[in-house]
Amino acid sequence: MTEKLNEAEKRFEEINSLICDSSVAADMEEYTRLMREIKRLSPVVEKFRDYKKAQSQLEEAKLMLDDSTLDAEFAQMVKEEFETDKAEVEKIENELKILLLPRDPNDDKNVIIEIRGGAGGEESTLFAGVLFRMYSMYAQTKGFKTKVINANETELGGYKEICFLVEGDGAYSRFKFESGVHRVQRVPETESQGRIHTSTTTVAVLPEAEEVDFEINPKDLQIDTFRSSGAGGQHINKTSSAIRITHIPTGTVVECQDERSQHKNKEKAMKVLRSRLYRAEKEKHDAKIADERKSQVGTGDRSERIRTYNYPQGRVSDHRIGLTLYKLEQFLNGDLDEMIDALITADTAAKLGESLTDNQTK
Repeated sequence: MTEKLNEAEKRFEEINSLICDSSVAADMEEYTRLMREIKRLSPVVEKFRDYKKAQSQLEEAKLMLDDSTLDAEFAQMVKEEFETDKAEVEKIENELKILLLPRDPNDDKNVIIEIRGGAGGEESTLFAGVLFRMYSMYAQTKGFKTKVINANETELGGYKEICFLVEGDGAYSRFKFESGVHRVQRVPETESQGRIHTSTTTVAVLPEAEEVDFEINPKDLQIDTFRSSGAGGQHINKTSSAIRITHIPTGTVVECQDERSQHKNKEKAMKVLRSRLYRAEKEKHDAKIADERKSQVGTGDRSERIRTYNYPQGRVSDHRIGLTLYKLEQFLNGDLDEMIDALITADTAAKLGESLTDNQTK
């Protein structure tokens, strides 16, 4: 661990020197890359320096304890100081182990979220609209921007499916555990006898893949244009500006009709296609290297039921970590931090446990 930390500190100091170089500052792409790296290294290096300071204090206290000439009262004070310093060193060591865990390379990326109505007919499409509103409000509290890519709206204001982009530094890290089946239990407005219905909505979360992440051969694409359509009262284009892109090798189909410009629709559709294909490749790769091990917070698969929203009881329960919050209204209004922080903590603990097991078996 110390070797890794020394390397991180050395690289941190090296980058600090580089960004002061005028030639590097003139190259905006290189400058941005270095600033991202220094941002990632900063918490590790700061904690390592705290660790070295605490270690030094512990060594000093230990030397004083070994001094047999100390009177009893002063020796007791030194012993208490030694125990305090020892606890601090252990605490920082644990924090450093977490900071040194392999980082998800997608965490800083923008995120594409796809929500689809599932079992439960119209009620599931209405809840898809509730989830879209919830995520949009949460994105706003984090300073992220939300852009709709494609939406298939129902007459009652729900969504058969809606796909949108959330832009912002660290967006993927905050949304990545939302993939899966979301179950809702409530009395529909159309239910005259007050019976509780259960329906499901599926969510897929994709890190936005850029061209450098995943290259697509143009020969593998079939691109069709068609006229946009929507629910009653919605603007319908009279020109064929909507785009449908089919990736022939995988059969993946993406549509975008949100913009009136064919060029903009094509650009948005390509973003989604690239991100879907990138995710599929990443899942294949992760399955191989991890031997299909599942983390504590689940696989993130869309077939996995991850959460239940119970309206009569005013609760939201995450089944992966066994957390129930009795604040459904606030949650649906975008107050997601408590849940998301708990999921991140559980994921970190699972990775730390795996890391310790791997080290013991080596």
